[in-house]
Amino acid sequence: MFTGLITAVGTIATIEEHDGGRDLTIAVPWDDLVAGESVAVNGACLTVVASGAGRCRVHVVVTSIDRTTFGVMQVGDRVNLERALRLGDRLGGHLVQGHVDGVGTVLAVAEREDAWLIDIAVPPAVAEVCIPLGSITVDGVSLTINAMPAPDRIQVSIIPFTLEQTTLGASRPGAPVHLEGDMVGKHIRAMAAGWRTRGDQ
Repeated sequence: MFTGLITAVGTIATIEEHDGGRDLTIAVPWDDLVAGESVAVNGACLTVVASGAGRCRVHVVVTSIDRTTFGVMQVGDRVNLERALRLGDRLGGHLVQGHVDGVGTVLAVAEREDAWLIDIAVPPAVAEVCIPLGSITVDGVSLTINAMPAPDRIQVSIIPFTLEQTTLGASRPGAPVHLEGDMVGKHIRAMAAGWRTRGDQ
């Protein structure tokens, strides 16, 4: 479990194809990561399989590659990182599972006084659980939906600190981003689907 508060930005140092998936070695600022630990990489929960000397290695399985951008990432790409939440930690963002629900596309980026407004096209599975002023995770960053200009489009407002401390400051139209819809919204959607199937009123 995560909060969507990015604690570091890492850089992909090496990529190896392995068993249909990919092994990524990421330069990280931590020296106490251990094998078996969970780390959110651009919002996707991955397991550390090895670590040391300011680097960690994670394996991305085929099913994860199919629903994320890990299949097209290259050496040198920067990624948002967050270590798993510990019981008793402050929950400064929102509850994030680290499960990528879909890949969105940045449509527009505009500067507005002290913030940037980023419009993102979202797939139907994500759009269904989006509401204005609700929560969404974009490349691992916990954000509030500022507006929904269209049923398949959201707008988020990024403050200068977030622009500087995450990869979102490099967002450009056409860029793909990992999206995780609000966990509460997904549970309500599943419950409502069950009610409709049973014909409950």
